[in-house]
Amino acid sequence: MHTDHRRPPEPHLDQAQRAAVTELLRVVPVLGELAGRFAAAGHSLALVGGPVRDALLGRLSEDLDFTTDARPEQVLKLMQGWAEAVWDVGIAFGTVGAQKAGAKLEITTFRSEAYDRESRKPEVAYGDSIEDDLFRRDFTVNAMAVRLSADPEDFEFVDPYGGLADLGAGVLRTPGTPEMSFSDDPLRMMRAARFAAQLGFDVAPEVRTAMTEMAERLTIVSAERVQVELSKLLLAPNPRAGLALLVDTGLADIVVPELPKLRLEIDEHHRHKDVYEHTLTVLEQAIDLETDGPDLILRLAALLHDIGKPKTRRFEPGGGVSFHHHEVVGAHMTASRLRKLKYSKEIIDDTSRLVELHLRFHGYGEAEWTDSAVRRYVRDAGPLLERLHKLTRSDCTTRNRRRALMLEHAYDDLERRIAELREREELDSIRPDLDGNEIMQILAIKPGPEVGAAYKHLLELRMDRGPLDHETAETELRSWWAEREAARNQA
Repeated sequence: MHTDHRRPPEPHLDQAQRAAVTELLRVVPVLGELAGRFAAAGHSLALVGGPVRDALLGRLSEDLDFTTDARPEQVLKLMQGWAEAVWDVGIAFGTVGAQKAGAKLEITTFRSEAYDRESRKPEVAYGDSIEDDLFRRDFTVNAMAVRLSADPEDFEFVDPYGGLADLGAGVLRTPGTPEMSFSDDPLRMMRAARFAAQLGFDVAPEVRTAMTEMAERLTIVSAERVQVELSKLLLAPNPRAGLALLVDTGLADIVVPELPKLRLEIDEHHRHKDVYEHTLTVLEQAIDLETDGPDLILRLAALLHDIGKPKTRRFEPGGGVSFHHHEVVGAHMTASRLRKLKYSKEIIDDTSRLVELHLRFHGYGEAEWTDSAVRRYVRDAGPLLERLHKLTRSDCTTRNRRRALMLEHAYDDLERRIAELREREELDSIRPDLDGNEIMQILAIKPGPEVGAAYKHLLELRMDRGPLDHETAETELRSWWAEREAARNQA
């Protein structure tokens, strides 16, 4: 039994909080039914963690977590014949999943878990009481429960570690000491940053201290688990708060070390801004431009778009600073970092491509682009064009209002020209005016590299001049082929 449990006075829900919990129970009528099944089998059941916290914050979720004294095999038997679907992928950790009446249920046996000093996987041991189960949870605001029964009038709010008070104060504390909590599962340090971004909470001073002192402990956690937490943080309403916490505590040095390296010292003439602060501002501005909910690829690209700057920084004569080709270097660094974090190939490819293209627009305002240049911009962006629009617009953080307006108008003009070209041409699927079969027929050649070379030439022609009629395209192809043959003969 733990001897250092903090047991504050019995919590009292105010009228609004009680109404929120009651509403959760009303919206999810399966709770009473499920509790009845467990009670009939001689087991207790409690709604626990995030769903309780969110209900008290006035947010309802259909993803529900429960804890019980029943062992996983017993939970499986109770679910079979009642739930619409049952899965046991988490049974090694004591968790059984189920689907019922639109609600996703995860039922976990009372437990305690900890990492040993070398292992990347938690060791799971089952517990005997809900108080002990709540004590092993990450933060007090997630260590509240509603003990269920077949009669909703008998539901009981359980808060042994002051979660309700911390929820009201908007602070993240651990049920026991933060050192013990983070030693048990170092990923909880990442969760602290994620909850800061999701809920707008502050971390308690002792929690921040422990995160700073124990940051290196995160290295034993698998890259896949770290990646999930980073993605949740980035998709939260206020990623800046979570990212700043990662950087300030040293956790970012392990998760995404390229980010703290952006805090470049200001040059002696103060002619370039803090790239780290610029990056966080770009991320916030990109979020403001989202139209279909949080976009992980856009947010990753905003976060990483300038990570090539430290490697490419040069101090120029006269006190200037340059970062030539930082977008190319940054694209390679982005792909490398995302691979280490075990992101999918699609996310890696799309994010690194956006980083590579994010400077392509610059220069448009100074010199009018030809239609050919606009076509190439659209072709190179491909399906990422809308994201590239948002990233490029977000990358303007200048305080010079005149310059900001000039860039805004220039990009408005580019988007207008893209729209006009789309009306006249099939801009999103630009292909040569002759296909491979026509090329082989006209030139009397068989499939092979020469067909590919001819196709590429016609594609470049299409980019430069726009759509050509069949006769003109054939004339251009024959002319190119004749020049190619003459060059071969001379060689």
